[in-house]
Amino acid sequence: MELPEKIKAVEELFVRLDDHIRSFQQHTSLHCKAGCGKCCFKADIEATVLEFLPFAFYLHTQGKADEWYERLRQTDSSICLILNPAQAGAGLCSEYPHRGLICRLFGYSARTTKYGQRELVTCQIIKTEQTPSYQQAASEIEAGTLAVPVMNEYYMQLHAIDFELARDFYPINTAIKKALETVLQYMAYR
Repeated sequence: MELPEKIKAVEELFVRLDDHIRSFQQHTSLHCKAGCGKCCFKADIEATVLEFLPFAFYLHTQGKADEWYERLRQTDSSICLILNPAQAGAGLCSEYPHRGLICRLFGYSARTTKYGQRELVTCQIIKTEQTPSYQQAASEIEAGTLAVPVMNEYYMQLHAIDFELARDFYPINTAIKKALETVLQYMAYR
């Protein structure tokens, strides 16, 4: 599969996931607090190269790939460079449509425990400020009566697109930088 096909496949996976999350949110009424983005400030967020290929390709098509590559190369920050704390609006992601799989999954997905049970993964703010909705969703997930995106299932779909680019997890800025390197190298030979 050529790089443009991989990018299209990742974008299609993201559309399916976004639809799944939207359905989950409509059923549960769980939502992020306007202007929050607290989860994005974690210093240990990791991602794969593959999940950021669509963003890297977008930057290339906009003529911004070299600029972003330099920013990523020069940063020593472990906080995602896509994060824009000064941004007004619902969240702080400056490139929300191009965010990675981890960014999409957190808050509205489940992990599978070692006992095969599904467990809702969300932030402390949702747990405490939307307690009744959170508890209802968590109990429906545990009972198996509520469809929820499951992290490992979506990561397996990512692996099916390109095992090599989805295998290793890196600090988020490193994953974005490697995605840019992949796109720039591919485009240099076209």
